[in-house]
Amino acid sequence: MSRTLGLLFSALVAFATTCPDAVAADLKAKTVVLVHGAFADGSSWQKVIPLLERAGLKVIAVQNPLESLESDVAFTKRAIRDAEGPVVLVGHSWGGVVITEAGDAPKVKSLVYVAAYAPDVGKSLVDVASKYPAQESRKTYIKDEDGFLKISDDGIARYFAAGLPPEEQRLVAAVQGRLHANATTTPVSHAAWRDKPSFMVVATADQIIAPELQRDQVKTAKAEMVEVPSGHVAMLSYPKEVADLIVRAAQ
Repeated sequence: MSRTLGLLFSALVAFATTCPDAVAADLKAKTVVLVHGAFADGSSWQKVIPLLERAGLKVIAVQNPLESLESDVAFTKRAIRDAEGPVVLVGHSWGGVVITEAGDAPKVKSLVYVAAYAPDVGKSLVDVASKYPAQESRKTYIKDEDGFLKISDDGIARYFAAGLPPEEQRLVAAVQGRLHANATTTPVSHAAWRDKPSFMVVATADQIIAPELQRDQVKTAKAEMVEVPSGHVAMLSYPKEVADLIVRAAQ
């Protein structure tokens, strides 16, 4: 083989190993189920979804009601039921509590936590968070007369969606969901990360969930981790890094 042909062959091999079809051939999971957090909806995954589809994965972004842990788990399990398995189950923030409970579904191959809570059996979001200093951002939470929580527009810009351009912050504020306060005190009955491979994105500039909490969960779950210098909505600030970790969880 001539040197020119050899270089051409090497280039083709390199392309084949990095193109979406080659990546897809290495994937054991077929579908990614994305679970949004509190104060958010399925659009929070808008930048990650195209990257996952390009890698050969089917994607379902759940639209959870945020009324209770039970209702969010039920919505998520219906999405898992309808998905082609195996499934990678991904949760952001409060969505981490949901996937911890819902991840016992047989179709679920692995779990990915994106700046998320990962409570142990018998523990709630409040139980986990109370072990760490209270975040300044909590002062921007607003509870309505029905017990549902939201974040003020200023709180979205300063804390929740910090690091995003102002126009994206305004969009996040406009589409935010409201979480019922009782959900934060409901303990999980199963911790799926104890039984299944887990992957975690730690947002090192997070002002909603303390980065120390996120790192401690990595150790407890013996998870594969990637750190990004992001605020709370890491999937909007660093979509490629988040998508890359999800693809690894699918392999």
